[in-house]
Amino acid sequence: MNWRDYITVDPNVCHGKACIRNTRVMVSVVLDNLAAGLTPDEIVRSYPSLSHEAVQAAVTYAAELARERVVAMPA
Repeated sequence: MNWRDYITVDPNVCHGKACIRNTRVMVSVVLDNLAAGLTPDEIVRSYPSLSHEAVQAAVTYAAELARERVVAMPA
């Protein structure tokens, strides 16, 4: 999957945060919902402008960001 087909960053939309294309639903909102235990079906029901592919794109985007950054963990 190419997350770039589903996610945009526009400084004029949601203060430049990554959003699902053609919506104001931030990727972080999708990821927060997944982290809280919601299923993709539940997220799509809560945000009808989203598709299952958009939810998967948010996960793919987060995975790519995680590969790019190293977060120091306290010992």
